[in-house]
Amino acid sequence: MFKGSMVALITPFRDNQVDYKTLDALVDFHVEAGSDVLVPCGTTGESPTLSHEENNQVIAAIVKRAKGRIPVIGGTGSNCTEEAVEMTRAAMKNGADGSLQVAPYYNRPTQEGLFRHFATIAKAVAFPHILYNIPGRCGVEISIDTMVRLRNECRNIVAVKHATGSMDGASELISRTDLGVISGDDSMTLPIMAIGGVGVISVLANIVPKDVKAMCDAALKGDWPTARQWHLKMFKLAKGLLTLEVNPIPIKTAMAMAKLIPSDEMRLPLTPMAPANREKLQAALKEYGIL
Repeated sequence: MFKGSMVALITPFRDNQVDYKTLDALVDFHVEAGSDVLVPCGTTGESPTLSHEENNQVIAAIVKRAKGRIPVIGGTGSNCTEEAVEMTRAAMKNGADGSLQVAPYYNRPTQEGLFRHFATIAKAVAFPHILYNIPGRCGVEISIDTMVRLRNECRNIVAVKHATGSMDGASELISRTDLGVISGDDSMTLPIMAIGGVGVISVLANIVPKDVKAMCDAALKGDWPTARQWHLKMFKLAKGLLTLEVNPIPIKTAMAMAKLIPSDEMRLPLTPMAPANREKLQAALKEYGIL
């Protein structure tokens, strides 16, 4: 159902409040660039520092601005099942096309706990859900057995954002289930699509949406030489944006440098990029041709 270049959208702030004017401009920017899906309120959208009400309002504002021009998948996950259900219901009520459900963090549930958590959400809210498997952030990994079981019992769980760093894991998942496998790491998008993945929920697409879209379109058509050219062009920038400092510090800094947003403001505990890393990022953006 969801495929191609899906943007892990940042949340712009001004004076510690959500900057809805800039958010509207970003929606228009991605519609014009041809991005396939918008995914607000995930890791890149600083969801851990958004209140539940802000989370609901950001998703609602994006849906309203999108006006049906582009699907919206709301990040509504939580380490509290009841809270995840409430936010997911709100996203559906506000017009989102589906939800992104991160694995519960900090409390580190068992696989049975993970199964019951996601199944409860899927049964409570009857629209499509994407699992978000990112053990480096959550301290727990959703096993392939659990994902297969969830797909078999909850048909509205349609895909997984695969951010484990394991190509073997992606291969096994694709071989065992019909879940759509979506890359959660820009540098791994083409390798994952080459074995049957359907796209990416992309940090990089915040700043070069047309390029990420071109690579995904080529891969989905089986035009591997073109897809490979785009992959190699974007690889260094993708690694730089993800590894210079913790996401989303580099991408917000880059977008402010490129004048796509008026400020790189983040909420604590995230802080502005260190000066030495800003210089490296600026050099990478100039090398790519963004600046």
